[in-house]
Amino acid sequence: MVAEPLGTQGLEAPASATPISESDRPPAHAPFDDLASDWRLRHLLDVDTLSRDEILHILSTANAMAEVLDRPVARTPALRGVTIFNLFYEASTRTRSSFELAGKILGADVINVSGSGSSVEKGESLVETLNTLSAVGADAVVMRHPASGAPWLAARTIDGHIVNAGDGQHAHPTQALLDAYILLREFGDLGGRKVVIVGDILHSRVARSNIWSLTTLGAEVTVVAPRPLLPASMTASAAEKEHPLALPAVQVESDLDRAIAGADAVMALRIQNERLRGRLLPSTAEYARRYQLTAERVANAAPHAIVMHPGPMNEGVEIGVDVAHSPQCRIEAQVSAGLAVRMAVLFLLTRGGV
Repeated sequence: MVAEPLGTQGLEAPASATPISESDRPPAHAPFDDLASDWRLRHLLDVDTLSRDEILHILSTANAMAEVLDRPVARTPALRGVTIFNLFYEASTRTRSSFELAGKILGADVINVSGSGSSVEKGESLVETLNTLSAVGADAVVMRHPASGAPWLAARTIDGHIVNAGDGQHAHPTQALLDAYILLREFGDLGGRKVVIVGDILHSRVARSNIWSLTTLGAEVTVVAPRPLLPASMTASAAEKEHPLALPAVQVESDLDRAIAGADAVMALRIQNERLRGRLLPSTAEYARRYQLTAERVANAAPHAIVMHPGPMNEGVEIGVDVAHSPQCRIEAQVSAGLAVRMAVLFLLTRGGV
C-alpha cells in the first residue's frame, strides 16, 4: 500500500478526491472508492502497529474528507447502508460527537449507546453487549472503555470493525492521528521536528498514542513531567527499556524551560484534579509554577511554534489563559481536524479490502 505523499506545502488530498457537484455525483460511494481499495486493516485499535505509510494514508484520506466538509452541503453517501454503533462507557463530548457527526456526514446510520441507561446497568457484560450489537446488524463499533485492552477483546468477539475511541490509560489512536494531521498541515513534514509533550504522561492515553505516531513520522519527541507522572519505562535502566511493551525512545526532561527551547510544537496534557489531590503532586499551584504553559515559556520555543491540547483544558493549571487563546494555539483546529480524521477512519475500515 502506497500512501499519498505529503509535500512540504502541507497535506495534499488524493487526486481522486476532487470535489464534484451535487448534480454530477453518482450514486453510492463511487467518488471515494479508490481511496479504500488498498486498505487492508480491519480495526483501528492503536497507532503502535501502524506503519508510516498507513498513517499517511489515513491522513491523506482525511484531507479528502476535509474537502467534503467545505462543500455547501457537507454530505456524501459514501457509507450509505453502513450501521455504526458508538459504544461509550465513559463520558465524552468531543470524541463521541465527532464520531457521530462523521458517520452521519458519510451517510451511515449511527446509534449511540452509553453505559448509563443501557443493560450495562443491569449487569450485562461487555461481551454480551457486543454480541447484541452484532446481532442487530452493527457493521462497526466505536468504543470507549475505562479498561485498557477492551477494544482488543471486542475485536475478537464480533465480526464488525472496531475503532478504539480511548481505552483506560492505554491508547487514543484517533486523537494521535488528528494531532499528526495538524502538525503535518503546519510543517509539511515531521522529520527532525521537535515536539514537546508536557503533563501527566503516566496516565495519559493521548501521550502514549502520540509518542508512537510522532516518532513513526520522524519527529523528535521530548516528554516533560514530574517523576511521579512518568511511566516506569522512562525512568528505568537501559536493559529494561528494551522490554517489548516499552514506549519508543524519547527525550525525558523534568525542566520545562529547558525542554521547550527551540520546540516546533508544544502539547499540554490535562491534569486531573484527583492526581493533584493525591500523593502524586503536592498542589495545583506548585504544578502550575513548574509546568504550566505560560506566554513567557512559549516565547522560548521556535518563532513558528504552535501550542496544542487534547481538551478539555484546565486554564490556569496546565495552560495559561493567554496562551490558550493566543494565535499560536491550535486547540479549535484540533477539534475540527478530528471530524475529518474520524470520517477517514470510518470510511477506510468499512469500505476497505478486508
